[in-house]
Amino acid sequence: MSKRKVKDVHMPVGECITQVQEILRERFCQQKLPDKPEGVEAQQKHLLELLKRTAVHGESNSVLIVGPRGAGKTMLLKCVLRDLLEEKEVQKNLLQVHLNGLLQTDDRIALKEITRQLNLENVVGDKVFGSFAENLAFLLEALKKGDRSSSRPVLFILDEFDLFAHHKNQTLLYNLFDVSQSAQAPIAVVGVTCRLDVLELLEKRVKSRFSHRQIHLLSSLTFPQYLERVQTQLSLPGDFPDEKFAQDWNSSVKTLCEDKSVEEVLQRHFNSSKDYRTMHMLLMLCLSRVSVSKPTIKPADVLEASRMCCSDAKANMLHGLSILELCLIIAMKHLNDIYEGEPFNLQMVHNEFKKFLHRKTSSMYHFEQPVIMKAFEHLQQLELIRPIDGSSAKTQREYQLMRLMLDHGQIMEALQKYPQCPTDVKQWAMSAFG
Repeated sequence: MSKRKVKDVHMPVGECITQVQEILRERFCQQKLPDKPEGVEAQQKHLLELLKRTAVHGESNSVLIVGPRGAGKTMLLKCVLRDLLEEKEVQKNLLQVHLNGLLQTDDRIALKEITRQLNLENVVGDKVFGSFAENLAFLLEALKKGDRSSSRPVLFILDEFDLFAHHKNQTLLYNLFDVSQSAQAPIAVVGVTCRLDVLELLEKRVKSRFSHRQIHLLSSLTFPQYLERVQTQLSLPGDFPDEKFAQDWNSSVKTLCEDKSVEEVLQRHFNSSKDYRTMHMLLMLCLSRVSVSKPTIKPADVLEASRMCCSDAKANMLHGLSILELCLIIAMKHLNDIYEGEPFNLQMVHNEFKKFLHRKTSSMYHFEQPVIMKAFEHLQQLELIRPIDGSSAKTQREYQLMRLMLDHGQIMEALQKYPQCPTDVKQWAMSAFG
């Protein structure tokens, strides 16, 4: 069947919706790489040339990709690697080692991971090495080709690069940069970090061996471009089986993006975060509201999705607290107001709670001291309160100084939504907030 005929197929709405869900979910969840990253063409060209010199010509290099979270550092690197591996020779020879500062928390773990990713566990076996440098040199030596004259190029990618700078003596960084500078073997070291001051973290001997090449990614995205990006992300491709449905869908997406209330919501998201991840999360929530009975995304869906995205996790946690725990939170807030944010302890909170109890004849709020202690500890486990820095661990638990990690708005919002919240507790809360 020709492509033209496939496009003219008229499918039932249910099938069309299923296809839409599949196509857009894949786009939002699997973070499909763009053919060309937008707005970073110069950086892509620079990085590709740099890695080509290692992969094809055996020239060692080191570079840092620096930019805030969500700026597209990983996407840029993945696009460059995809383009680089299109060359047969590179595909056959280039070895990659991916390390992450959050996972490889010391050099011993990092070295084990390098050995594993280079498939050299059998070669290393039970050998004992005198130093890290000796071990790394052995690994790189093992990668040399049969004629012993040339090594296979190795690309080291260090995600969360700044965390490797906290390793003891920065041994891993020192040795990788040392190899990349001394041409012992063709290696490229690519660091990815969101810290602009990352070079200040490096020791003098490490800094002197680094090439000082940095690629900066700073988002220059404007709101009209962001709107266009949202529209592109929600639009269906030209090869969608039912052409008529695709046209209607794309037309409804265009109308949606021109709606004033939708623009306001997107403007708020744009102001807080311009990255793809946050945008995809918002659009995914919009898409989940599409069904056969409601086959398009409406402005109300975007508003609801935004509300879910921006919902306060701490305030939501308050909905699951017991009445006693909620009363303790209100007592803490009262203390905060009286003592202008000074830290408090359990004894002070209990005394404040007792003042509330004196007004009551009902016995439903009378709890034993151990029960109150348990509720207080639970609030600490939930990180709604935390001990102040330097508060001695030797201090009795009821006298340990704490701070409340919630503000007025969060507590009041939780009280409004709390299921069957007693009226007198609400009134006490109101009086506590003056």
